[in-house]
Amino acid sequence: MTNLPKLSALDLAALLASRVCHDIISPVGAITNGLEVLDEDNGEEMKEFAMDLIRKSAFSASAKLKFARLAFGASGSVGAMIDTGDAEEVVRGFIAGEKPEIEWVGERVLMPKNKVKLILNLVLVALNAIPRGGLIKVLMEGSEDNIRFSLNCSGTNARAPSAFLNMLNGTIEGELDAHGVQPYYTVLLAEACGMTLGVRLEGEDVVLTAQ
Repeated sequence: MTNLPKLSALDLAALLASRVCHDIISPVGAITNGLEVLDEDNGEEMKEFAMDLIRKSAFSASAKLKFARLAFGASGSVGAMIDTGDAEEVVRGFIAGEKPEIEWVGERVLMPKNKVKLILNLVLVALNAIPRGGLIKVLMEGSEDNIRFSLNCSGTNARAPSAFLNMLNGTIEGELDAHGVQPYYTVLLAEACGMTLGVRLEGEDVVLTAQ
């Protein structure tokens, strides 16, 4: 097992809640700003601008919440199975508001919820690998009992996220915060699934694996 710092259940829940709030506060704030514009300016041009801002922000907030519910939430009872097609749908909605594009390769199947949560959390790690945009290719191979995931991250200045590498190497310094809790949770999920995480370079691409 990876030498992770110990967090109580309460601290883990609090940090994950902070992470979710951090992700959705921006689009929710933008909706509020759009409503304020509608209240203060009755001009047709500003009204059109405000409604466009509200629509886009509402879509973004909804996509982020759907993603968070599946990536961090209970997602049904213990032992529940999740349709990977549903996972792909929430990933595409979430990625629509980010810089990279997504390519999803794999047969649509029912998969244990923790493995689906692991895929979604690896997508978040992949986003940090190519912060300037590019392409994330998600590949699922093998049978349910021997499933393998790989995420190929290609983009300008692609790099392995340092927080994720620190989690894998057991070189974490200081206390975990809302930023560091996501890679921490990813490693916990992999251990719960009996899977080993890896990071490697292929040319200028970063490849994340779980097998």
